[in-house]
Amino acid sequence: MTATERKRPVVAVLYREALPPRLQEIEELADVRLTKADGLAKALDGADVLYQWHSFSPALKENWAAASSLKWVHVSAAGVSQLLFEELVQSGVVYTNSRGVLSRAIAEFALGFVLDLAKDAQGSFQLQQQQRWQHRTTQKIHGKNALVVGIGSIGREIARLFRAVGMEVSGAGRTSRPGDDDFDWIYSSQDLPGIVHDYDYVVLAAPLTAETRGLMNIDVLASMKPSAHLINVGRGELVHTGALTEALASSSIAGAALDVVHPEPLPGGHALWSMENVIITPHMSGDAEDYLDDLSKLFLENLGRFVKSQPLLNVVDKTLGFVPVS
Repeated sequence: MTATERKRPVVAVLYREALPPRLQEIEELADVRLTKADGLAKALDGADVLYQWHSFSPALKENWAAASSLKWVHVSAAGVSQLLFEELVQSGVVYTNSRGVLSRAIAEFALGFVLDLAKDAQGSFQLQQQQRWQHRTTQKIHGKNALVVGIGSIGREIARLFRAVGMEVSGAGRTSRPGDDDFDWIYSSQDLPGIVHDYDYVVLAAPLTAETRGLMNIDVLASMKPSAHLINVGRGELVHTGALTEALASSSIAGAALDVVHPEPLPGGHALWSMENVIITPHMSGDAEDYLDDLSKLFLENLGRFVKSQPLLNVVDKTLGFVPVS
């Protein structure tokens, strides 16, 4: 062991059902303790690292008293704000996420939503089920305007794909500033009521924080033009569901494509399920082939860095709840 290397770390792997891929490679670098939520306290005793493969489990908060030796937590998800709690935020524990791993898949999903909405895929499917041959005119997406709310790795990948098909793309983040290679202009998310009326598609790809929760409220939705569509591949809580339901029912906006909703899963009988101008998918936009292996590869890369005392990738600013964009 060199002067810059650590002793062989102890890694607690929190899982729910299936174990993470590449477990054997992880075991080559560390002593591994596999645990479900009910055994986490025991697994954390003396552990240096928590690999949170069960990415939405609140078990760390519930067992924080047992985490006195913990130095680093890695979560197999990009959005982690809902997992942070005061004791963890105030601690010296380094917290990393899986930012970037799923960005391309989510961006492709968002572009697919745009195409589905513009080409009325829902209408075609309904006519097919009725065995009706009915010609219609659809919309072009070339030249249309999109506002991407959230300018991290997912939002930027969305912008690149949208621009590749001829769309004009602006972004909205924490502060307003001139555009860059991905966005024509970047607005402050707090200014949404005054800017959304200019856009054909408003795409949500922001992390869930105290500032973004309920960002798409009744005022913002009312400011969108009647021909506009809302796409959410971020978090369901970014949108006030009641206000969105009313906006769709009254045709204040043309439609929505929702990979995430609030509450989630969406309860049976909810009005959104039966709306012809709504597409709903079950929080699957990032779950493309091989995504589980890609998530584990990122942890392995970071574990190798941890062993060598090198800077880790995707370090979350725990007070913000996400990895800051440089």
